[in-house]
Amino acid sequence: MTVKSLVVYYSRTGNAKFVAETVAAELGSDIEEVVDMKSREGKLGWMSAGRDAMQGKETQISPTTKVPADYDLIIIGTPICAWSPSAAIRTYLSKNDLTGKKVALFFTMDSNLRGAVEKTKALAPKAVFVGDLAVAKTLENKEEAAKKIAEWCSTLKTQI
Repeated sequence: MTVKSLVVYYSRTGNAKFVAETVAAELGSDIEEVVDMKSREGKLGWMSAGRDAMQGKETQISPTTKVPADYDLIIIGTPICAWSPSAAIRTYLSKNDLTGKKVALFFTMDSNLRGAVEKTKALAPKAVFVGDLAVAKTLENKEEAAKKIAEWCSTLKTQI
């Protein structure tokens, strides 16, 4: 049986995009970027991203085209903003029912997770979580990150 997987991600600076593309290549997954309609560029964008994430706010996102119900495994990726998932991924999770779906999470960050995994899982309480990965300073250490991602993908293959 072939497992159909989808990588859904939001990336403000390119770190989560790198991880998403690497995961999709490793697993042969479809991929979908969640686009935040609010500008998150530069220092002000970084500050508003952190504030909105910390306050648990949602944001306006572009319509997505892939339907999670069509997939066996959904891998969701987000940068950590103030030890929380991004507003864009929070919005995506509120708009998509992942009840009973196998879900894996990945996070990119400059510091540490400090509760972000639990906060993200709480947004999809009826999903079946099969793994999570944290990658720090991804674009600064692409080779090391790619190796870590490949190892994680190997463990995901055994979960499905």
